[in-house]
Amino acid sequence: MEYRSFNICMQESLRKHWDQDALSDYGVQTFQYKDVARIIEKLHIILEASGVQKGDKVAICGRNSARWGIAFLATLSYGAVAVPILHEFHPDQIHDIVNHSEAKLLFVGDQVWPKLDADKMPHLEGIFGNSNEEYRLLVGRTDAVRYARENLNRLFGEKYPMIFRKQHVNYYQDSPDELAILNYTSGTTSNSKGVMLPFRALWSNYAFAVEALGDKMGPGDKVLSMLPMAHMYGMAFEFIYEFLHGVHVYFLAKTPSPAVLLGAFADLKPKLIVAVPLIIEKIVRKAVLPKLQVPAVKIALHTPFLRDRVLAEVRHKLQDAFGDNFIEIIVGGAAFSQDIEAVLHDIGFNYTVGYGTTECAPIISYADWHSFKQGSCGQPVQRMEVRIDSPDPQRVPGEILTRGMNVMLGYYKNEEATAAVIDKEGWYHTGDLGVMDNDNFIFIRGRIKNMLLGANGQNIYPEEIEDKLSSLPFVTECVVIQKNDHLYGLVYADPEEVKAAGLSEAMLDAQMEENRQTLNKIVPTYARVYALKLVAEEFEKTPKKSIKRFKYLNYDVN
Repeated sequence: MEYRSFNICMQESLRKHWDQDALSDYGVQTFQYKDVARIIEKLHIILEASGVQKGDKVAICGRNSARWGIAFLATLSYGAVAVPILHEFHPDQIHDIVNHSEAKLLFVGDQVWPKLDADKMPHLEGIFGNSNEEYRLLVGRTDAVRYARENLNRLFGEKYPMIFRKQHVNYYQDSPDELAILNYTSGTTSNSKGVMLPFRALWSNYAFAVEALGDKMGPGDKVLSMLPMAHMYGMAFEFIYEFLHGVHVYFLAKTPSPAVLLGAFADLKPKLIVAVPLIIEKIVRKAVLPKLQVPAVKIALHTPFLRDRVLAEVRHKLQDAFGDNFIEIIVGGAAFSQDIEAVLHDIGFNYTVGYGTTECAPIISYADWHSFKQGSCGQPVQRMEVRIDSPDPQRVPGEILTRGMNVMLGYYKNEEATAAVIDKEGWYHTGDLGVMDNDNFIFIRGRIKNMLLGANGQNIYPEEIEDKLSSLPFVTECVVIQKNDHLYGLVYADPEEVKAAGLSEAMLDAQMEENRQTLNKIVPTYARVYALKLVAEEFEKTPKKSIKRFKYLNYDVN
């Protein structure tokens, strides 16, 4: 499939689906495609009247919402560069990103704006609210910006004196290597970098979704947007693909707790579910695992003629929990618990695991759930090559390298960091370790930066130990760290589960010691854990729900 202008794809979708529902803030309001087109045109007037040039940066920061999405689409279709910023970043980090990106305008959500200080973003010419109101002006530092917003309705009326029609939708025609998005990594390291994503990467990810899903989705279908759109995983597969394909996207205003999600799934019956492992794991642990521990069910699972019937019943109940209308659940963004995955595989659940990075906007590998291999993260997708930097790629883990249409241009204003990850042959060095089998299925083993060195020089991958530890009783979350040649497991136990089980503090400590002994029987000798230490609160996470590991490397284990 050859590159087509991303903005022209957007233009065609708006015209084709003009009278259909496009974007909804769940339970609040709905915008049809024609509404989106009209608001995009008004934003184009604001951008033009404010003096924004092609290639200028426009920052967008706030919770997922229809107006967030429309501001993003308006920026790209105008020819400006979108700078999506995670609303969960610390205010100082938001200030730094706005300044580093050299953004001229900022669209900001109501939840974020009170925490920000406009004086710390002196180069912004205007700040617009990104709430249910139509982009009210919060700060206008130039006459042009103030004039644009104050006279918007008049300017729109003068441009379209009769009525705004679908033939008026004519967007800037982009080129493949032109910068579209400047996406600052949330990361689990201390410093964010501005990832420069060209239009070809956005189009290629969209084309991949069309190729992968074919005619299984289309106008009239619904998708629930749960992941932050400022992160490329949610942006690409809960928003861009759907919008360009005529699918109706619902944005959750509330924090996506299991209870909120299950209610929304039952109501909307989404056609596709895109999720991070933490969401799926919480739902499976609460909705499936307890049923499998019932004595009668345990007996049935060991009875050949009952086993299939029991597993089918469990599968149907779990599918019902997700709305029972989805093609598949795509899991990605972080490591998936092998314990939970084994349960899903055993019951024949329609899930698959993909792999990607922000630097690839994001997709690198995927396989349809019918052909997916348990424990893998799929095969290299169209327009992407993958190789393992190892003398024996099938058995000895090596760094996962990839190149192709999805790969970024580099890091903004950081040639040194770019050269460190993109070599002269165009291979992007992911920093992830993995192997690849004869069928080109990729199996991730961990992060190079996370790899620990044993006393006798053995490579220890903490993720592999954590995966086994997390399957043990009362281990809700965990991180394995190294101190003076000893490995320690930091464990967060869900207080509700502990209370429900009637465990005292001493009993919980005893359970952790039992867990440690169990763990050490199933890991290599050099990977045995010296002690498990309980932590009082959930681990701090990135918006894609990866634990910020670097914050716990110096944890006091005494």
